[in-house]
Amino acid sequence: MDILMNPIVVSVIVMSVICLLKMNVLLAVIVAALVGGTIGGMSIEDTVGSLINGMGGNAETALSYILLGALAVAIGRSGLAGVASRKITQVVGNKKIAFVFLIAFVSCFSQNLIPVHIAFIPILIPPLLVLMNHMNLDRRAVACALTFGLKAPYVSLPVGFGLLFMTIIKDQMVANGVDVAIQDIASVMWIGGASMLVGLVLAVFFYARDRHYEDLPVIGADENPDDVTMTKECWLALLGAAVAFAAQLYFQSLPIGALCGLFVMLITGCIKWKDMDTMMDGGVRMMGFIAFVMLVAAGYANVLRETQSVQSLVEATTSVIDTKFAGAVLMLAVGLLITMGIGTSFGTIPVIASIYIPMGFELGFGVPAIILLIGIAAALGDAGSPASDSTLGPTSGLNADGQHNHIWDTCVPTFIFYDITLMVGGVIGALMLG
Repeated sequence: MDILMNPIVVSVIVMSVICLLKMNVLLAVIVAALVGGTIGGMSIEDTVGSLINGMGGNAETALSYILLGALAVAIGRSGLAGVASRKITQVVGNKKIAFVFLIAFVSCFSQNLIPVHIAFIPILIPPLLVLMNHMNLDRRAVACALTFGLKAPYVSLPVGFGLLFMTIIKDQMVANGVDVAIQDIASVMWIGGASMLVGLVLAVFFYARDRHYEDLPVIGADENPDDVTMTKECWLALLGAAVAFAAQLYFQSLPIGALCGLFVMLITGCIKWKDMDTMMDGGVRMMGFIAFVMLVAAGYANVLRETQSVQSLVEATTSVIDTKFAGAVLMLAVGLLITMGIGTSFGTIPVIASIYIPMGFELGFGVPAIILLIGIAAALGDAGSPASDSTLGPTSGLNADGQHNHIWDTCVPTFIFYDITLMVGGVIGALMLG
């Protein structure tokens, strides 16, 4: 099959173009799935059936988002998030650049020290929107900071989600006859983290100019913005957040963690019985759309898998490679397309490893260079993809007042400053490692 007519290539291009034309992201992913399925030889009925059948793949994630949204609204109404935001205000004042780097620093902990992934965003970010407005801070810089924190740690550090990511790389390389250890992977994947750090710095200074926003009502913000003291409700909300965190780690489940946190806040009286509907409605308004996008994204990935287009894309690409430079560029480009299509960098590794390892050796790459190419190829699509939680998460917090566009304010900036720098760093790193 010709590369340009591969279902992944065509459907990802279609999704990207119509998203840039401001079609609703949910509809754009559905259209991309229909295009990918029909080009892959499936009927419309079979494509829709595959889309629906595959939606269960992100069911836990979608439920997590709804419950985390409700928890975020409850914590916000207690005043705890407002107190935390004012503490941050006291630390950074009106220094926009310091604020953005602080957000990036805090975000990094969500992948390793406290592995909650995007769960902190709807809790921490909405109360800070008023402060950002007063600083005339361009939220695109904050979106880049949040995506940096969600990606760079797992790409480069063998702890938390990073340990899981590197373990998958190790297992797949061992399965394909290359004996490596986690430290071997960590010794080269720092190049990916360094590339993203360059992108973060460029993004922060590029978006350093003032951008004006209105002070509109914010979902999840507390109702007493001038109260800076820790009230009884704040302490109970803090207890609920701590229980949610502990339960998530114990059960290895975000939905169970969020439910435990909500139950503790309900039992202790932090959430009034009569306010439960308000909490859940707020959670659905904040995170419901993102939850549905993730469901449909899983269905889209299922359609692409059933067309067998991933394997054909990789094989078609290998047939036109004849130099190390061309090999590195095309291997990373294919990884970008696959990850944007199937929506998971972790799930991309098994797909590409079996082809990239023999191809890398054939082109003359050593083991370190092949590790780097596989790792960065798998991670690329998370930044800039309309259906990735690494972009949907930041949008969920920054759009709590309806003034942050998912495509133009999150996906486009993160694609420019992270995917491009990762591509450049990956190619240079692979050629230097040999």
